[in-house]
Amino acid sequence: MISAYTGTQVRHAEEPLLAAGLGDVLMQRAAHGLAVAVIREINARGLRVYGSSVTVLTGKGNNGGDGLYAAAFLAARGMRTTAILTSDSAHPQALAAFERAGGRVRHLTEVAPGELAADAARADVVIDAVLGTGAKGGLRGSAAALIAAIADARTGGACPGFVVACDLPSGVDADTGAVAQPVLPADLTVTFGAAKAGLLADPGADFSGRVEVAPIGIEENFQRPALRRLDDADIAALLPHPERRAHKYSRGVLGVVAGSADYPGAAVLACRGALAAGVGMVRYLGPPEVADLVRQSCPEVVCSTGAVADNRVQAWLVGSGMGPGDHEQLQRARDAVESGLPVVADAGALPALPDALAPHVVLTPHAGELAALLQRLGGDEDRAAVEAGTLAAVRRAAALTGATVLLKGATTLVAAPAGDVFGQSDGTPWLATAGSGDVLAGVIGALLAQLGSDVEHFGKAGVEPGARWAAVAALGAALHGKAGRAASDACLGGPIAAGGIADSLPHVWGKVSTLSNGGIRKRNSHSQPLR
Repeated sequence: MISAYTGTQVRHAEEPLLAAGLGDVLMQRAAHGLAVAVIREINARGLRVYGSSVTVLTGKGNNGGDGLYAAAFLAARGMRTTAILTSDSAHPQALAAFERAGGRVRHLTEVAPGELAADAARADVVIDAVLGTGAKGGLRGSAAALIAAIADARTGGACPGFVVACDLPSGVDADTGAVAQPVLPADLTVTFGAAKAGLLADPGADFSGRVEVAPIGIEENFQRPALRRLDDADIAALLPHPERRAHKYSRGVLGVVAGSADYPGAAVLACRGALAAGVGMVRYLGPPEVADLVRQSCPEVVCSTGAVADNRVQAWLVGSGMGPGDHEQLQRARDAVESGLPVVADAGALPALPDALAPHVVLTPHAGELAALLQRLGGDEDRAAVEAGTLAAVRRAAALTGATVLLKGATTLVAAPAGDVFGQSDGTPWLATAGSGDVLAGVIGALLAQLGSDVEHFGKAGVEPGARWAAVAALGAALHGKAGRAASDACLGGPIAAGGIADSLPHVWGKVSTLSNGGIRKRNSHSQPLR
């Protein structure tokens, strides 16, 4: 499991070593990890290290020192190195080491940002080492103008080089992922000691590129992570597997309250997602015309027009494809929540549910729906505010409602009311298609029906009891994302429809499942790629 921490947590983890006088050692380790990652990337792109050019953009703090020490190491390997000092000072020891290695120093205070930006954009490698984890508020003045000009010069792919962020892209908040423009988008972020939560949450993840962690000797000093991400080994460990003498009821029964006369397809897609995710049986409740369509598309589903109380299930899915005028369906959704069983509540059900819920209720809004929910609970966030601070918004929604909240997006975040957060980024932009969320709700509902009562199962996988509902939702998001990517890959990276996600899911499930029992090996190298 990949764990991410706030900048404050990282600084606390460094304190014992700093108190022991090992600050320079930490910086040297970070710089070495950064330089090694740059060399690895150069080699992966088919370039030669010797003779390639690197420009490091440095601030006056330790982040700039990391970049300067790394550039000195690269100069010793034969790279042509230039440092652009964005402040009137720099880390003195690191700057001296850089100059001894033959690096060229240029001062932003002496040269116009436009001229320096043009030169930097032509470099084979640009290292962004201006701001570190302690910075707040983003870049200012001439440093902001320099970064903006380099970003503009790189727009459109005219510049062949690549950008590496030192610890995090300057302007990205390490704790929340909030972004203060301008920010230079990185192709690779090399972060030190542990991943930063802001690199794995949107919008920060938009600017981070691929993230690698360079160990620096503080890894044992961390406690509770601010955000976690399930990797393939975790997914394999959490997947339910039927026992030899299992039957359809022991494998879980999911009740589905979805669809309407206006959106009958939502019920079909939700049922298809659930069936593809291994549930033993699906019971559908809804209008007769929608039930007929469900029967035609999914003959395995048992359909009726009865009440929630008349159906014996292990979990409920409610809300997909329902509107404010679908009174009978909305009452069923409320009855499902009041049943005390695990529930995944999507789309149209969200405005109809009580304000106070429980952790076994999983809400699955997109950004606009989450903004509406927060406004209903007294907040003033609009969709833009939610998208600008996804991690803060999903945490706030979970705390206010008492429910587990899954915020759909390029990075899907899942927050438990107790504070645990998971972030999954397994999919493809082609998942942004009508009906995709209905399939996701079906997948999560199926997992709730299969895993909801099995507390011991989560303990074996390293998930605490208070985080298990969030872990189920994160598992569903991961499977959904991987299925979408597999469906697109089958079309040579082309577009997909929501039904294709459900079609791909059993193959993805089987592929990931084979990685259990020690099949996954963590990368044994200086840096571990996160995505």
